[in-house]
Amino acid sequence: MMAKVVKHPTTYDLKPARLTLYRWAGKWGPFKVKIPCGECTLTTDIVKDVLANELDGVPVELEVKDWLSHVIEATMKGARHAPVVLLNGRVISQGVAVNRGLLAEAVIAEHVQHFPVDGTHVYGKENCGYCTKAKAALDTAGIGYVYHDVVRNPGAMYEMISRTKAIIGPKTPVTTPQIWIDGLYVGGHDALVERLGAEPAKRPAAAA
Repeated sequence: MMAKVVKHPTTYDLKPARLTLYRWAGKWGPFKVKIPCGECTLTTDIVKDVLANELDGVPVELEVKDWLSHVIEATMKGARHAPVVLLNGRVISQGVAVNRGLLAEAVIAEHVQHFPVDGTHVYGKENCGYCTKAKAALDTAGIGYVYHDVVRNPGAMYEMISRTKAIIGPKTPVTTPQIWIDGLYVGGHDALVERLGAEPAKRPAAAA
């Protein structure tokens, strides 16, 4: 029986994620802060580095604002203690330097809701035998793909988990590999070989 291929939702708004960073700086009335706080500067550096690494290729718009100069606007958005990071208007971190893992995971979870998978992708890891077999099956079938190592690239891990759980459910464990062909979710190695019309390989015996 041919493996079931799951289609993605057909409605996406293709809007980049919007990150807003409020730092402790600026002026309001007689009050003025010339030098941003240390954690604000650190947060700015973390955000820019995450955008260049874990979120490389993910469409994100970043705006840095001085909290004191926008105190009313910031407070109305719940940004009360700089540094504050908002994602699409929602506070995801404030009062401390942002956690880069939290930031990357939040942005990618938002990203997958707005952008479909484009093309053929394999999410796997180096010590995964079924990942190696899945890539070999695609190579044999002459199907080009983009490979993502989810251990070496945390952004790929967050994307794999977010996209997969949206399909298989939040309580089902996500294993490697996870495969999409032409933007359609296939699943793991066994689902792939069924999709390609081959017999799934026998699973190795469990270690004693």
